[in-house]
Amino acid sequence: MYINEINLSPLVVAQAGESYQSGANLNRWVEVLVDCPGSTGLFTYRLPAQLEIKPGDILSVPFGAQQLGAIAIRLLAQPNIDLPPEKIREVEDIVSVGFFPSAYWELLNRVAAYYYTPLIQVIRVALPPGLLGRSQRRIRLVGGREAGGRGQGAGGSGYLLGTADPLAFLTPTARQVWELLQGQPAGDYSFVYLQQKVKSAYRGIRELLRFGLVESYLEPPRLTRPKLQKAVTLTGTIDQELTTRQREILEVLRRRGGELWQNELLQICNASSSILKTLTQKGYIVVEEREVLRTEQGPTLVGDGAKSLTTAQASALATIQTLDGFAQVLLHGVTGSGKTEVYLQAIAPLLNQGKSALVLVPEIGLTPQLTDRFRARFGNKVSVYHSALSDGERYDTWRQMLTGEPQVVIGTRSAVFAPLPNLGLIILDEEHDSSFKQDSPIPTYHARTVAQWRAELENCPLVLGSATPSLESWVSVGMQRAGGRGQGAGGEFLTPNSSLSTHYLSLPERINSRPLPPVEIVDMRQELQQGNRSIFSRSLQEALQQLQERKQQGILFIHRRGHSTFVSCRSCGYVLECPHCDVSLAYHHTEEKAPELLRCHYCNYARSHPKFCPDCSSPYLKFFGSGTQRVTQELARQFPELRLIRFDSDTTRNKGSHRTLLTQFANGEADLLVGTQMLTKGLDLPQVTLVGVVAADGLLNLSDYRASERAFQTLTQVAGRAGRGEDPGRVIVQTYTTEHQVIAAVRSHDYQSFSQAELEQRQALNYPPYGRLILLRLSSLDPIQVQNTAQIIATTLSTEEEFEILGPAPASILRVANRYRWQILIKFDPDALPKLPDWEEVRSLCPSSVSLTIDVDPINIM
Repeated sequence: MYINEINLSPLVVAQAGESYQSGANLNRWVEVLVDCPGSTGLFTYRLPAQLEIKPGDILSVPFGAQQLGAIAIRLLAQPNIDLPPEKIREVEDIVSVGFFPSAYWELLNRVAAYYYTPLIQVIRVALPPGLLGRSQRRIRLVGGREAGGRGQGAGGSGYLLGTADPLAFLTPTARQVWELLQGQPAGDYSFVYLQQKVKSAYRGIRELLRFGLVESYLEPPRLTRPKLQKAVTLTGTIDQELTTRQREILEVLRRRGGELWQNELLQICNASSSILKTLTQKGYIVVEEREVLRTEQGPTLVGDGAKSLTTAQASALATIQTLDGFAQVLLHGVTGSGKTEVYLQAIAPLLNQGKSALVLVPEIGLTPQLTDRFRARFGNKVSVYHSALSDGERYDTWRQMLTGEPQVVIGTRSAVFAPLPNLGLIILDEEHDSSFKQDSPIPTYHARTVAQWRAELENCPLVLGSATPSLESWVSVGMQRAGGRGQGAGGEFLTPNSSLSTHYLSLPERINSRPLPPVEIVDMRQELQQGNRSIFSRSLQEALQQLQERKQQGILFIHRRGHSTFVSCRSCGYVLECPHCDVSLAYHHTEEKAPELLRCHYCNYARSHPKFCPDCSSPYLKFFGSGTQRVTQELARQFPELRLIRFDSDTTRNKGSHRTLLTQFANGEADLLVGTQMLTKGLDLPQVTLVGVVAADGLLNLSDYRASERAFQTLTQVAGRAGRGEDPGRVIVQTYTTEHQVIAAVRSHDYQSFSQAELEQRQALNYPPYGRLILLRLSSLDPIQVQNTAQIIATTLSTEEEFEILGPAPASILRVANRYRWQILIKFDPDALPKLPDWEEVRSLCPSSVSLTIDVDPINIM
């Protein structure tokens, strides 16, 4: 990792001990970092006498016409700016007492520098929502939507309202804004949203304001606060002076331990708050507000003790427990080998030592089973932190971490910033998963990279666990140089170009020596030749029939990668590829009813969709990509008695739906779980005996240099869901390209031969992990302007000889939410340490209507 030519001097929060005596100087000042797009540097504010502010506090400050969130950086005895003191504005309030220790602050600075992101933007990602509040400009119809619809305006709109059609005089832009507001029940949208939806929206808004049809107002910040609730405490003895009703209430309170929430007490006694007021005045009870913690509540679980370990598990655990200080561990365990038990037993002694552990998982769909296992082992010391929690739950969970109590935090990508003050271990489970990388908004960080920095700064071990490690992690432990030595035992290697001590730990067998399931490869070309036009092969149909007869359960995996389809010949399996890049051509969706165009999203090569296969002249060319809905419809038609549960992003949108669906399946309420990538992420369902992959080709032929790696990881992971219980498992993979190297490696569960072949290709092409990439993503409402801007930036960058420019090219889907998208890929050798572009200069080439995102080390290039 390196930082080159970054115009960002690291900020250090002054230690609280450096502050002056609060009474020594009535004129107190503070320098703050303000949460405002486009603002850089520090701003000075006056401290009100009633506020005791320390460096690191989160503040609310006036900024222009707004009220914004800000971080207190350092306190000053005198302002160091040339403004008269009376012109310096006052801090509004303290939102939250600071928590930025030096190591944490250095981590945020490093993320900001490496990912070319303003520091305040990184802070926004690190903090829970609602702490950095911002007032925002909003536009609403005058008199509400109904009044607006009748043309009831104000001000200078009299002549307009007198017409038969009040909107007849509006320009198209103003009409678009008006119609958007009309379509919203409250007739109210933020100025930013209207700008995103309507080109040159500000002109239309100005026009509507002039006619008095809308009004503009500033909405104050919505800050997250602790939740308070009234509690009743018994203070006096019950005597005869009280009425019978009063004695009844006090008796209930006494029997409940002398304390109850007020609403609970009133409900039990069927009483009103006035009687409590009387008891308070008489001195028998005290009513006070107390904080109620909003945290995710899991089901009640039976306690679980440590399980006996296999020899390989015990060896891995012993190595992890001997680590003192920062080290990186790759725990490479086949599916079902018991990696989670190693995690649990590695964490247990840390909690006894007063230390905490951070466990990162790829997606919310994985957390229910995992969190249940952790809670069964560690009880209420486990907290969950992810974006699906409510703002209040995230805020309270975040504040609980600051207490310093030994705890385990399980979370997704953003939890890498969890403010655990005494961190003893960081674990990334399924570390290969692309969900750990953020594509947008900035910072475009990878949780694995940030976790490495954090472990280094906190001086604690980092454990990366996976059955199919990412090639970056595989190379980092030097396995490509060791030629696979150490399989089945711990080995220590040195990372290339680094003195970092790394460890390779292997769990080569499943628990109880259960075999890995045999993988049957079905050639769908032969199925077609033999007259089977169903999306299910005869082998899979027979297995599904047996599943029903034997009362067993199965999983059906369908790859549904959004919109990135590929074109393949159903007769010979030929895939149309780019002549200049080793990737398949993708169907390029531009407009409805547009000509079918195939395009390479690396170099922008394009061709029309052929009528016949270029290899065998067959007319059977097909766009691939069957979704879960089509598959479930086909299953219902062919196997009407088979009970199905669909498990994808459409059916798991609601909070708790992952847990609900998995619990239903585990309880035997369905025979088949049909879904997408969610099924591959660590699900442990011992009763599953069959796994079917409907079309592996959807994974093999994505227009991405990582397609083979992702395909191998996904297919191996989904195959690993079978045969985890007492009954043996079976895997059926349907494909039109049985000869593909990924299919051969999946059939034999051979990670090492696959990784060796794939790394040779990557090295030859200078792709990661041997080369580095930076992806520039541009988008705009104006298709011509974004294309021209992309061309200007690419031309400017091409004058540099130290890196290669690929593109500009349109994104795989040119238009999303009315925004046209183009991209430029910068490719370079990390060993050369090139002089990277001046990103501020690059940004200056973008007009205000074009958005630019700099994605460092991109995972998703499509």
